[in-house]
Amino acid sequence: MFNSPDGIGFDSFGRLWIQSDGNFSNVGDYAGQGNNQMLAANPTTKEVRRFLVGPSGCEITGLTFTPDRKTMFINVQHPGEVGSHPNKPAAHTGDNWIANNPGVFSSWPTPGAARPRSATVVVRRTDGGVIGDGNAPVVSSLTAPGAPAGKDFMSGTAAPAGAG
Repeated sequence: MFNSPDGIGFDSFGRLWIQSDGNFSNVGDYAGQGNNQMLAANPTTKEVRRFLVGPSGCEITGLTFTPDRKTMFINVQHPGEVGSHPNKPAAHTGDNWIANNPGVFSSWPTPGAARPRSATVVVRRTDGGVIGDGNAPVVSSLTAPGAPAGKDFMSGTAAPAGAG
């Protein structure tokens, strides 16, 4: 089950990339869905795997590659949107409260108490290879500093680490 697939796109290998903009309440029909994310469907194996997970309260949107397929760009839109998020601050009373207390719920992409900002994320393989063509480590700016790189899952290995 997908939590409101909102952006989809095919790459030159025929893989379907799925980006979600769903309800992050994690209750009822959305139980266990977690933060919005980007998934990839491999048409050969029929496998769908998580590629990255966005920060709390965001939407993952937009997808493009450089012509050589060595760099992928995706967007993180409105991180820190509180809404019905299960981890919202107990003191949250609405949009005015979060506007006056930026960074309490999320400060992505800047660590600390900064106001959360939308951003474009750059994803590359650590060996400089083509994304999705083999078994190579992948890093993105969603990966926490010092976190181990994941593997390019298109060959069936683990997906890269992402921000939660």
